[in-house]
Amino acid sequence: MATACIAGENGESAIESQPPTLESNERSSAAGNLRTDDRVVVVFLGTSLTAGLGLERREDGYPELIGAMADSAGIPIEVVNAGLSGDTSAGGLRRLDWVLRGPADVLVVELGANDGLRGLDTEQLESNLREIARRARERYPELRIVLVAMEAPPNLGATYTERFRDVYPRVARDVGASLLPFLLQGVAGDPELNQSDRTHPNPDGHRIIARDVVWPGLEPILREAAAAKRSANPR
Repeated sequence: MATACIAGENGESAIESQPPTLESNERSSAAGNLRTDDRVVVVFLGTSLTAGLGLERREDGYPELIGAMADSAGIPIEVVNAGLSGDTSAGGLRRLDWVLRGPADVLVVELGANDGLRGLDTEQLESNLREIARRARERYPELRIVLVAMEAPPNLGATYTERFRDVYPRVARDVGASLLPFLLQGVAGDPELNQSDRTHPNPDGHRIIARDVVWPGLEPILREAAAAKRSANPR
C-alpha cells in the first residue's frame, strides 16, 4: 500500500479550534513515481476527520488504516489522503479538479461535518455533493464513488438535523454512489475514543472507524475495482 497526502490549491478556513495540519499541498513526489497500473487508487476527499487532525502519526488515521487492511486482505491499493481541516462541501467542490489531477479508481467523499457545524443550508450541501459526483464522473466515467454519511449537531434543532441526515441517502441513490454509515458511529461522544477536544477521534477511535464503519462497505468496492484493474491490464 502506498500513501500520498494532499490538500488543495486553496484550503478552506478552518472552523475548528486547530489549524490545518496537512503536510503537503501537492501530491507527494513519491506517490507521483509509483506504478498505479495494478493498484486501486483510492482518493479520500474530506475534512480534518480524514486528514487525521491531532494524530501524532499519519498512519493512525482511518484512510491509512484502510490501506493497511487492504494490504492484509491482498487488495493492492494506493491511498491518496485529500483531507483538509475545516473544509466544507463547497470547499471540497472547489478543490476537486485539483485533487483529481492524478489517477483515481475510487473516490471516498467525507464532507458535510463543517457545513453542519456552521448551520449551512442543507440544499446547498446537497447541490455541492451532487456536483462533486458529476464532475468526478465527468473526469473518470468508471469512477466508483463512496459517500460517507455525516450528522449535524443536535443543538441546531430536529428539523435541520433531519433534513441534513436525509441528504446523504438521497444523493447516493440519485448519483449511483455507495453509502457508508455515519463516520463517527460508535465513536462520537465517547471520551475514551476522542482527543481532548471531544470532537476528533484518537488512534483508538480511528481504528473503530476504519474497522467497523468504513471497511465493511468499502472492501467489496475495492475488490471489484481491483478485479477491473486486472482485467484491463492482463499479464
